[in-house]
Amino acid sequence: MNETDNYQQLTLTEYNFERHFDESLAIEWMQENWRKAFVFCGLYAALVFGGQHFMKDRPKLDLRRPMIVWSLSLAIFSIVGAVRTGFYMVYILRTYGFKQSVCHQSFYYGPVTKFWAYAFVVSKAPELGDTAFIVLRKQRLIFLHWYHHMTVLLYSWYSYKDQVAGGGWFMTMNYMVHAMMYSYYATRAAGYRVPKSCAMVITSAQMAQMAMGLTVVALVYQWMQDGDCTSYLDNIVWASLMYLSYLVLFASFFYKTYFKGSKVKAA
Repeated sequence: MNETDNYQQLTLTEYNFERHFDESLAIEWMQENWRKAFVFCGLYAALVFGGQHFMKDRPKLDLRRPMIVWSLSLAIFSIVGAVRTGFYMVYILRTYGFKQSVCHQSFYYGPVTKFWAYAFVVSKAPELGDTAFIVLRKQRLIFLHWYHHMTVLLYSWYSYKDQVAGGGWFMTMNYMVHAMMYSYYATRAAGYRVPKSCAMVITSAQMAQMAMGLTVVALVYQWMQDGDCTSYLDNIVWASLMYLSYLVLFASFFYKTYFKGSKVKAA
């Protein structure tokens, strides 16, 4: 039985919407439209910083109920995405090994994950809406928050169009971390007290994600030289800079928030 046949065995576990999703059209659309991510980022920056100016002399808004709905929706989406991509990641690891989990492009077109790969990159646009709650509630907007939102959107759309190696790890880790993060936000918005240790665990998971991201990028570059990983040097460079900057910023955030007592909002 060849590799393709093995992947096809997983179609039995697909839901109808996953099975009927046409990833070729999604990839074609992204190849033609990925630059629109710059437009979204431009509008985002204008609305965020324009919104801060608008709210400067106005009272903050009480958005507890919308925050619950928003965070809970993203939490559910991330949990399901984490389960579906995580299931497929475990399958690839157990069947083909770690190198294939990094280099193989089946996450973009394979059973179960082809829908969730596209949903992952597209979701980075509506996730920009997170910042509206910070602006309208007149909370402190830190650099890490808006920088992270903009660069993730740009890199995700830029990479999906080329189906670069490592994407399976990137999306699976992000789904998992966001499942924890948005569940935490929803719980806090609902008025429940959450132990500080939970926030520390989430930030630690974010740092671990960035460290693993750098590791995956390094391995893609190494195995790309042997022709085993499909990627491009410019993608490797941008991914390395992105993950390294995230790791530094999240480590700084962790130190300032949990060891210096700085009361900044989680990214």
